[in-house]
Amino acid sequence: MNRFDKSLGHNKEAKIKYMDGEFRITSQGDFVTCAITSKPIALEQLKYWSVELQEPYVDAEAAFERHKQVKT
Repeated sequence: MNRFDKSLGHNKEAKIKYMDGEFRITSQGDFVTCAITSKPIALEQLKYWSVELQEPYVDAEAAFERHKQVKT
């Protein structure tokens, strides 16, 4: 069973305000969804996000991919 299995109804996506070097949870939840891969990211594992775009990324590669998309 996957921790992020939404069919169980136990996990909820959090709403986050992304700031420089930190984030604030505005609506309680267990995870956020990567803007590039659509993979769930547990809040305790969240390390990459864009303040400008207000979106999270699963890893540095996904963050760089978005950066390339936005800068072209």
